[in-house]
Amino acid sequence: MCKMRSSAFFPVAALSGALTLTAADAGLSPGVQAQDTSAATIIAVQIRKQGFTCRKVKSALRVPGVTRPDLPIWHLRCKNAAYRVQLVPNMAAKVERLD
Repeated sequence: MCKMRSSAFFPVAALSGALTLTAADAGLSPGVQAQDTSAATIIAVQIRKQGFTCRKVKSALRVPGVTRPDLPIWHLRCKNAAYRVQLVPNMAAKVERLD
């Protein structure tokens, strides 16, 4: 019997749900998302684990219009680069460099 290791991707699934709940608790409409420094830090850690460079996190903003509750998309701004990050539960994040 083969055991699959999914613990490495657990933080992404937890982050996705936690950030959705945070936005709902803050009373924000789906099209308007607040900047969240803790989200920026968590997303930066995730992309660093995947081999991307993110020096000094500046911000993370959810992309309005394309973000779905089950597949959040963020614009992550770092000192050295900007990324579009799609958090996929139980999988590696999909990362695209914007600069």
